[in-house]
Amino acid sequence: MNAVTPYAHSTKQIALIQSTVAKDCNTAEFNLFIEVARAKGLDPFLGQIIPMIFSKDNAKKRKMTIIISRDGQRVIAQRCGDYRPASKTPTYETDPEIKCPTNPHGVISATVYLWKQDPKTAEWYEVAGQAFWDEFAPLSYAASQYNKVDTGETWPDGNTKYEKTLKPDAVASLDDSGNWCKMPRLMIAKCAEMQALRAGWPEQFTGLYDEAELDRAKMLDLTASEIVEHEREENRMKLIAGNDAITVTWGDGWALENVPVGQFFDRAVQFINESDPVTVAKWADANREPLRTFWAKSPTDALELKKIIEAAAKRKAPPSNIMDQPEAVRNMMAG
Repeated sequence: MNAVTPYAHSTKQIALIQSTVAKDCNTAEFNLFIEVARAKGLDPFLGQIIPMIFSKDNAKKRKMTIIISRDGQRVIAQRCGDYRPASKTPTYETDPEIKCPTNPHGVISATVYLWKQDPKTAEWYEVAGQAFWDEFAPLSYAASQYNKVDTGETWPDGNTKYEKTLKPDAVASLDDSGNWCKMPRLMIAKCAEMQALRAGWPEQFTGLYDEAELDRAKMLDLTASEIVEHEREENRMKLIAGNDAITVTWGDGWALENVPVGQFFDRAVQFINESDPVTVAKWADANREPLRTFWAKSPTDALELKKIIEAAAKRKAPPSNIMDQPEAVRNMMAG
């Protein structure tokens, strides 16, 4: 492994870093950032390493996350001596049926394959990294979609401290201030590449993040570790909301029924399991719009439901005549 050559910044340069690149850091955070930059041999002036501060105004939740730019990632990886960049373009899983304002290109996931050398055999093998759109795409909310919750604390001037929490019926939109709208495939591929780097070179990349990975966290002012739990809690709150329902039609006369989003997946799976392939196909066709609505409200569950529908369509339809049934079934039906 190649030795790391730390950047030797002068006192004046250190002060400049603190007032520019790391202007949001407090003293402890800045000292930690500089130590990580030196340990990784990355230069803040070149944008190879950047500190990101979450919950700046909340001392209890305040936390710094270190971001490594794509240039910084490749500098570290090249020094490892057992790394080769991808030899093929990223692969994308897409579905035109899931195109919506928060996913205009219908991207499900991106996978990047890097090369790592086995230290024992000297053979090269692929290391995969996969990133899912609904886990990383940055979603933003209008100010009116937040509730202000009294924290019970006050600022030094005596004013009440409030904490913002999303309303249960909040509707997200894809943030258009960065590159996710302009270059969605590139952004999700960057997330996948960082996943591959952490999988293949954990010692060098554990605890480090690409900025694209944290764009969603930045929009919600959450740390990287909090973003997953926030997503789950946000979905739970939306599903609990009584007015959040999907109008769907079932097989009994194809009457309409309003089904809460939180019950839709289970009800649909039950219907599919109890129906023959022809009925399932007819139901899916009759409910194209409700299924699209379900995707917009709960994309992860909707993707799983789509797979179940496709699998059901491939099932062999049961014979209509008793004499066409297998012998064991005929005996059971005959009593």
